[in-house]
Amino acid sequence: MPADNAESVEISTQSLPIRHRVTAVVICVAAVMVVLVSGRVHAAEPLTLDEAVTTALKNHPQVVEAKANLQGAEARTGQAYANYYPQINFAADWSKGEVFFPAQERIMKSEVNTDALYFKQTIYDFGRTAGAVEAARGNRTAAAESLAITRQDISYRVRSAFYLLLAAEKQVAAVKETVEAKEAVFRQAQEFYNQGIRAKVDVARAEANLYAAKTTLIRSENNRDIAKVELANALGIPSLDNRPLVEPLSMTVTVPERLQVQKDAIANRPELKRLAALESSAAASLKTANSGYLPILSGTASAGYSDKEFPPGGKVWVVGLNLTVPLFSGFSTVEQVKEAVALKSAVGAQQNNQRLQIVKEVESAWLGIGESRARMISTEKEVAATEENRALAEGRYQEGVGSIIEVTDAQSQALDAKTAQIQAVYDYHTSLARLDRAVGKE
Repeated sequence: MPADNAESVEISTQSLPIRHRVTAVVICVAAVMVVLVSGRVHAAEPLTLDEAVTTALKNHPQVVEAKANLQGAEARTGQAYANYYPQINFAADWSKGEVFFPAQERIMKSEVNTDALYFKQTIYDFGRTAGAVEAARGNRTAAAESLAITRQDISYRVRSAFYLLLAAEKQVAAVKETVEAKEAVFRQAQEFYNQGIRAKVDVARAEANLYAAKTTLIRSENNRDIAKVELANALGIPSLDNRPLVEPLSMTVTVPERLQVQKDAIANRPELKRLAALESSAAASLKTANSGYLPILSGTASAGYSDKEFPPGGKVWVVGLNLTVPLFSGFSTVEQVKEAVALKSAVGAQQNNQRLQIVKEVESAWLGIGESRARMISTEKEVAATEENRALAEGRYQEGVGSIIEVTDAQSQALDAKTAQIQAVYDYHTSLARLDRAVGKE
């Protein structure tokens, strides 16, 4: 608590008994502690770009969904391996009724209790299981690359939203500064009018300019609030809780040559890796479909007990081989082969299209970096010139030698220059993020 407040508490408790004074002091100390603790609890910690990306990659539902899809693909791979292992089942059966016995040529009462362990092992299926496993592996790899794609998309979205909010906050600050300048001109115009130096038209024009600037401020603040919502959504959280952003340090980034960036993108992009995995899976599916024309050889065995009494006491066992030769399946195998061929061809076309799209994204981001960097240099000089012009115009008007039109134009020009500079900086950082995404970086 401030010293004057502490002193006033001490004076006001002098007339109280000792017990009451101690109680009052304890209450005051407790109140101070509550205020301090409350301040610490509610103080919003600044949010850095790295923390924002980490939070999004941990919390965003799309990342969680992609991880779950990968786990499902891994489980399906395990299911495909199951055909390499024996199938073992236990069965217990009880039946009672009147059954026709061919040996006796008559119907007799029957009651049978059977407990048996059944074993079946596929010996050779001419590539069916191998194709299914290879296809599952390809799909699992594709799911892993899909997770990488999702992480890169979320990372780019967070970076873009982060810089958008920074730009929106700077725009609000620039418009507030313009509003304050126009308020000063409006008060000056009123003073000149009251003194009979200027006409009423100056007051009306200055007031109109002031409210136009306030309208612009309302839009800017709304755009800032929307940018906060976008960043929170990109992070996968309900809101930012008014956490301030830490602006990353400005540094010159050396951009590689255009052809080198394209080569890196073709080599690293998870979209192409995903399609390559799907192509491998399609080839394995074609192998599995073609094996539908071939037989399956498997071994079977069972052992157990069977009797008319329960529990059964008679031992029974069976061992055998099973050869299944497909003769006609209603053309389903033919159509499955056609489907696999078409799928493999479609994935190849997707790969070609994806390469073209990657080159386009790399070119766009690479050119955007150079263009926005040039605008940053140009707008920096523009801001300096318009600020000087605004200061001169406002000074001339305060001295009574400038016109209201001159100062209004100078203020609007200065705001436009700041807006262009803010946009150039935002475009530069966004282009860097787009280039990282185009190359396949988080």
